[in-house]
Amino acid sequence: MLDVINLALPFFGLILIGFFCGRLMQLPETGLAWMNFYIVYVALPPLFFKLIVATPFEELRNWSFVLGTTLSTYVVFVISLAIGLVVSRGDLRPATLQAVLGAYSNIGYMGPGLTLAAVGAKASAPIALIFVFDNILLFSLIPFLTALGGTEKLDVGKTVRLVLWRIVSHPFNVATFIALFFAYFQLKPPVAVDKVLNFLYGSAAPVALFTLGVTVASRRITKVAPEIPIHLGIKLILHPLIILVMLSLLGPFEKEWVYAAVLMASLPPALNVFVVARQYQVYIEEASTAILIGTLVSIGTLTLVLYLLTKGLLPHTLFG
Repeated sequence: MLDVINLALPFFGLILIGFFCGRLMQLPETGLAWMNFYIVYVALPPLFFKLIVATPFEELRNWSFVLGTTLSTYVVFVISLAIGLVVSRGDLRPATLQAVLGAYSNIGYMGPGLTLAAVGAKASAPIALIFVFDNILLFSLIPFLTALGGTEKLDVGKTVRLVLWRIVSHPFNVATFIALFFAYFQLKPPVAVDKVLNFLYGSAAPVALFTLGVTVASRRITKVAPEIPIHLGIKLILHPLIILVMLSLLGPFEKEWVYAAVLMASLPPALNVFVVARQYQVYIEEASTAILIGTLVSIGTLTLVLYLLTKGLLPHTLFG
């Protein structure tokens, strides 16, 4: 158990350091803007570039794995959406945010560093595939559903253009497309550029986790909506279970691929849930509360998953 604690503690430790600094200093939240810009546009894209370039191109065409993981995310999205529609009495906009809460893991800030540390270098390809296709799925669903739930008339063409632009212009996806080009033609960046990428690569996870802690510290638990524990149960427990079942049905896959997928699905809700809520001006306080509680609860649930993975107690297929 000590090795599991040693694996998880640095990641949650950075979040807690950021959390306590945020509560202690209480600096204006606007000061986080440059840190978030650095993470999303400067540090994390090189991380995904390095992950993909280091992976044989053939491994990035594992379409049955993409189908299994993306379909699993879609299933939990639909389950949380249905619960949200019941809770909001048919109001699609808050229901959509609840669906994002149940389906969108913290695959950007926490996923790569923790998964690589727990599973090893073979997790590079599944991490990249899950990140790209989960984001494409969610970036597609969110604008359409929030537009459908709005009072204004839905402009399908405008919404389609918005979805496509967000997919192709997202810095993580831009880095992924460039990396795929490099991987396909077996190219390598110049030595000086590669050293810069390594500097940025190394800073991505620590800065992201610290910033996550500071951001969570700025949130306050006022009232916990009754549906939040349900969505967190879907996110932290049901999502990884569905992933395991789906990959068992579509497999077999290598153990490292299954473990990476289960671990990525076990992550708490992404900070993007709050960003999306604020963007659409709906479900803001509830999203803030859910991220705070989900991050704290995941200290226990994620440590349990890490224990099962590192001890080999989790089967990588359920059907022999």
